[in-house]
Amino acid sequence: MPNSKKINLALQGGGAHGAFTWGVLDYLLEDERLTIEGISGSSAGAINAVMLADGLARGGKPAASKRIADFSRAVSIDGSLPTGQRQIVDRLFSAFLPYEGTPIATWVEALSRFWSPYDLNPLNINPLRELIERFVDFETIRTSRDLQVFVSATNVQTGRLRVFSREKLSADVVMASACLPTLFRAVDIEGVPYWDGGYMGNPAIFPFFGTTQSEDVLIVQINPRQRLTTPTSAQEISNRINEITFNSSLMSEFRAIDFVTRLIDQGRLDRGMTPGRYRRINVHRIALDEAFRKLTAASKLNSDYDFFVMLRNGGRRAARNFLEAHFQDIGRASTVDLRAEAQAEWA
Repeated sequence: MPNSKKINLALQGGGAHGAFTWGVLDYLLEDERLTIEGISGSSAGAINAVMLADGLARGGKPAASKRIADFSRAVSIDGSLPTGQRQIVDRLFSAFLPYEGTPIATWVEALSRFWSPYDLNPLNINPLRELIERFVDFETIRTSRDLQVFVSATNVQTGRLRVFSREKLSADVVMASACLPTLFRAVDIEGVPYWDGGYMGNPAIFPFFGTTQSEDVLIVQINPRQRLTTPTSAQEISNRINEITFNSSLMSEFRAIDFVTRLIDQGRLDRGMTPGRYRRINVHRIALDEAFRKLTAASKLNSDYDFFVMLRNGGRRAARNFLEAHFQDIGRASTVDLRAEAQAEWA
């Protein structure tokens, strides 16, 4: 279409709340004015990213929409997963939900403090890999040149971020990106152990700078930026620490993008893609906490399909509202105030 605009997508993780991303992607795929040029994802965002990339590579936007919907149905508690895969998904989403605040929950939490996944799963069995391989043809993604795809993981030994580009993607890479160390053993890739990518890049934006023509990045942000109440219970405190931690790398990228943008606007840096030049990035965001302010961290464990559908519908509404308000800004200006988002508070 003459008015079509290219855009990059950066997808956060967030447990069951990733169904909100399903809705956002579903609506964006219906909009003929947008062309997705690149995707970056971490943790559950990495899973959404490869589902989207697989569908686009194999059948275009309709296939991508169906691929994400089918996967969301499969991982829900109402899905028809084999027993082994269902146990893993329950562990990821809803295993502790019925027992919260009970003696059983206290016992399970104490167990996790003294026993690691290396103790509880010595054979390193993880059927979630089989589920991902069932839905994703990684060879098709690796050979598709129409879309840049990046998946982030954290190097356990160095603490540094590793970004896997499209050519390096595999089920192991996605498993590494979604490897919460209290649930799974570190994923070994080329002799290096990796944990969840959300610790160091949630999601990583900088890979787009030298690989895509578009200078617009739309972030689907799942982890709440603000909580209006002070956490007081041990679980609430732990959840809020995790939310802040998983947003910290994004705030660092916001600061860097804002700094470079100001230098370009002042004429102190040259804009472009060639060596010695810099990209002027426009940042946009669709945030779950703007659509569902009352969701608690505990609901990240809810894998009921009706809950997924509620989040999907909310994601579709949020995407529609974003495009109605800001489509004309794509390619022109950021719709996120990066300086306000990332600046420190000075006393």
